[in-house]
Amino acid sequence: MEKVEELTKWQKDEEKILIAKVLDKLKISQKRKKFENTDFLDLAQKKLIEDILIKRKESNFKFFGGFDEAERTILILMPKIEYSSYDENEKDISNIYLKQFDNICSEIMSVIRVTLPKEMHGMYEHKNYLGAIMKLGVKREKVGDILVRNDGADIIILKEIEKYLLNNLQNLTRFSKSVIENVKLKDIKYIKNEKEKFKINVPSMRLDAIVGEIARISRNEASTYIMQERVFINFKEEIRNTRQIIEGDIITIRGKGRFMISKILGETKNKRINLEIEKW
Repeated sequence: MEKVEELTKWQKDEEKILIAKVLDKLKISQKRKKFENTDFLDLAQKKLIEDILIKRKESNFKFFGGFDEAERTILILMPKIEYSSYDENEKDISNIYLKQFDNICSEIMSVIRVTLPKEMHGMYEHKNYLGAIMKLGVKREKVGDILVRNDGADIIILKEIEKYLLNNLQNLTRFSKSVIENVKLKDIKYIKNEKEKFKINVPSMRLDAIVGEIARISRNEASTYIMQERVFINFKEEIRNTRQIIEGDIITIRGKGRFMISKILGETKNKRINLEIEKW
């Protein structure tokens, strides 16, 4: 198994701190034979931690954000099983914990539902709900996905801040006439958004060429975005203009959205490449 120093030598300081915290929780989980969890992680943080745990050949973990399609998730670390005390048919870690996983998640996470009065339907976006929570002094990592609907939103949070939000959200002017309550994870209202599909034509599979086309900016501007650390490939920061992109790669551009190279459609007569893109 690689040493922690080897695993983290290329990481930024804040990433090293996150990795160290996770590995500390892993030790506690194994030593005390108890479940441990992180705060909510964004997709880049999830990818970082997942890669580290896989390199360490860990398997007793799961990412979950309250529903299967959640983007912001917590890492749940599960104690290793002494198989001798279990039936032979239950040696799969997923089978052993499946029966209690819902209860575990319900102890860690909660959902705050905001239902707006009819006259306010459609008035608020994601940023309005998040801004209200931040105004109350809650740290971003304590909040998961915010599922916005016309009549309100379901806000996934860590259980530890449930009472605080229930007691204080309604004191904010924007929610003074709203119904604010907690609901169970299984009752989350999630409406899956359809991905937007479109096609682009690029001279090469270089990152700067593709970013320029999908973001509708010049290639020089695309290079600036990349150098400003605003571009991520498969949720990892990328600062190389020349990075070659392949089918299936996910490109995230801060302020522009997330795009997947869903299909390489082939070359034109003048050797340019046609691509099908999905945006969400």
